[in-house]
Amino acid sequence: MAHAKAAGRDKSKQVQRPESHKTPIKKVVWKPGTMLCPVPVVMVTCVGRDRPPNIVTVAWTGTVCSDPPMLSISLRKERYSFGLIKETGEFVVNIPPASLIPQADYCGVATGREVDKFAATGLTAQPAATVKAPLIAECPVSIECVVRRLLDLGSHTMFLAEVTAVQATEALVTPSGRLALERAGLAAYAHGGYYALGKKLGYFGFSVCKRKGPKKQ
Repeated sequence: MAHAKAAGRDKSKQVQRPESHKTPIKKVVWKPGTMLCPVPVVMVTCVGRDRPPNIVTVAWTGTVCSDPPMLSISLRKERYSFGLIKETGEFVVNIPPASLIPQADYCGVATGREVDKFAATGLTAQPAATVKAPLIAECPVSIECVVRRLLDLGSHTMFLAEVTAVQATEALVTPSGRLALERAGLAAYAHGGYYALGKKLGYFGFSVCKRKGPKKQ
């Protein structure tokens, strides 16, 4: 245990301290709200038993479990897609590139009760591998999901779903088999605005990795 603590201290020394720790930072108490930012922009596709496919753009979504792989989406009960997903227990989470943000925004404000969003946006419905809901061909990643549990939380109901398949654009898969999502030009949603992702700042664990010195001759 002592050795582990020492190792932890050694690693922490490698992290550069921010300049702000030297002077007090003034903060204000803000009213409770959904301030977690940024969040993914996803286009969820679903279909009813006797109704055509629909697209709804969702910001309240996230990973909830690794094994089995699970994610969540949260919808208001009055949304048209809420009834479709509750009826079938299936949906597809499609991750759009920044170039599709106009279509994503439209699918978040228009209702499937009145308009065919695939026709209105020009997006292509493509068959999924494990669910009846279609995926969006133009999105670089599509995550097929089966609902395992519903949680009524208040304004929104959370659909906890297991990932049954993932489809990715072939051009994003490197020769070594890595999914190069950094090439997809993804976007995020933050406090009412859409933003393209910027430059890479690091990778998981980079703050504690030893810096490589010059190679010995």
